[in-house]
Amino acid sequence: MNPPSSAVPDERIGIGFGILAYGIWGVLPLYWHVIADVPPVQITAFRILFCAVFLALVAAARGRFSRLAFILTTPSLFRRLVLTAMLIAANWTIYVYAISSGQLVEASLGYYILPLLSIALGVLLFGERLSRFRLAAILLAAGAVTVQTVALGRLPWIALALALSFGFYGYFRKLTEVDPLDGLLVETLVLLPVVLGVMIYWGLAGRLAFTLAAPQRDLMLTGAGLVTAVPLTLFAAAARRIRLSTLGFLQYLSPSISLVIAILLFGEAFTLVNALTFGCVWSALLLVAAEGQVGRLRARRLAGE
Repeated sequence: MNPPSSAVPDERIGIGFGILAYGIWGVLPLYWHVIADVPPVQITAFRILFCAVFLALVAAARGRFSRLAFILTTPSLFRRLVLTAMLIAANWTIYVYAISSGQLVEASLGYYILPLLSIALGVLLFGERLSRFRLAAILLAAGAVTVQTVALGRLPWIALALALSFGFYGYFRKLTEVDPLDGLLVETLVLLPVVLGVMIYWGLAGRLAFTLAAPQRDLMLTGAGLVTAVPLTLFAAAARRIRLSTLGFLQYLSPSISLVIAILLFGEAFTLVNALTFGCVWSALLLVAAEGQVGRLRARRLAGE
């Protein structure tokens, strides 16, 4: 049975929103690279401050203040958003650190590992069934981490920290039934008192990056909130219009773009070890995709009987 004709344009619009969201996330390293002289913790602070300002304006336009008041006064929702606020702040800081320290290849690996980590979390925390395809995929991902660890002589902590912080962020946000933009606004508001406090301290100590002497950098730091909130807004719009399987496929666009930027524009090395590591992860992702295709073919066959 074909979907209603009105649903097809809506899905196309949703795919467009998804491509824009993941495309922006993919090229954001170029933005952070321009202000690489700013400490990652300060960039995160400015992201939180100006993201809160931008989202507050969006919330006012959407008439969401009553809903925000409900979230802030509901202990179960508020506690989870405090936790997710700390997770996303850690994720943002580590990612910017990876760019400023020339380790974007490893950061891209983290976001390739993320879907496989989500599968593992689904099994461990939600009791989801682990198929042979998915077990093999998780083992391949573990093999990739092992290869990287042996080669580097240390755990690839940036990749693991990014995957774990965003993986658990997604897990706890899944348990928290709030609108994506409302949730992000509450998360930034939770962190805002700390951010303002440390900014005052940096200012008094003469270490605040925002100075009138560098207007271009000031403008980039001000825009940090916008480039944080816009792709999430597009992502939320896409999620309402397309299937999760389609959205899951689009998510590989972001680390793929970042990987190309790391190698071709930032001059990071892509070694044989990197090739083996990424090969394991890409093979694991192909297994997961193959499982989904097999499941769809089986469902069609049963529907035709």
